[in-house]
Amino acid sequence: MAWVREAGTSRAGGWLFDQPYLLLALTSLFWAGNTVLGRFVVGHVPPITLAFIRWGGACLILLPFAAPHLRRDWPAIRRHAGVMALLAFTGFAVYNTLAYYGLQYTTAINGLLLQSVAPLFVAMWTFVLFGDRLTLRQAGGICVSLSGVFVIVCHGSLAVLRATAFNRGDLCFVIALVIYGFYAAFLRRRPATHPFSFLAVGMGGGAVLLLPAVIWELGSGRTVVFDAESVLSFAFVCIFPSLLGYLFLNRGIELIGANRAAPFIHLVPVFGSALAIVLLGERFQLFHAIGYALVFAGITVATRR
Repeated sequence: MAWVREAGTSRAGGWLFDQPYLLLALTSLFWAGNTVLGRFVVGHVPPITLAFIRWGGACLILLPFAAPHLRRDWPAIRRHAGVMALLAFTGFAVYNTLAYYGLQYTTAINGLLLQSVAPLFVAMWTFVLFGDRLTLRQAGGICVSLSGVFVIVCHGSLAVLRATAFNRGDLCFVIALVIYGFYAAFLRRRPATHPFSFLAVGMGGGAVLLLPAVIWELGSGRTVVFDAESVLSFAFVCIFPSLLGYLFLNRGIELIGANRAAPFIHLVPVFGSALAIVLLGERFQLFHAIGYALVFAGITVATRR
């Protein structure tokens, strides 16, 4: 596609945008931070409002850079308005809102654990929509990396896994991941536009679609606490998991495909546990090393041609 060539050659930082594995790994790092933060701000910011601020703020940051590309790409965007609206609804408005809502009722650890099943939903949707099948290598890699995720989250003990309790927040997270799987698979139907144009429309559209729900949420008595924690949280979610994360995700999927990109989401609980070690002072233990090794081995197997 023309926008891919432009993205890789004429833009500053073009080298980075030709490294799909690095882009997808960074996306997982940003999303791990987003999951931890989504749980951290419970009681400060209601979930729908947080999702609205995330996409609206990211769109406003991106808009000055996207404006010239939007003018050029507008005819293509208008011709594919239905596809763009569907992607904005699933990948921006609904998926993230359900994830934030789920974190009101479950733990960050549960959220990190549940995200490890996302590649299975991506594979399901690529098969349903396009008839794609996982290769034996991809399926084996997903299983290996998934085992590494379980080693990390259950601290190398099956007793810990059996003691993990799931609730309605976990159900919301699973529904959100089903919707994310659809978005990741359906990205191949996106129009041939510049990535900035696509993201600006998706983020702006997602924020507009959330606006009625935000009005209802705030009108029902939920409030936003404006303090240093919430302001810093807004800055983080607008820039890293939103603007950079989706730019890197969409480019990575474009370069290697949804099924080969999907196992990288197994890095989310890996990075999440690492953030707990660095930021919360938790100890690095043997099960961390074993889990990390299994995740990276699985990704290597699944992404090799």
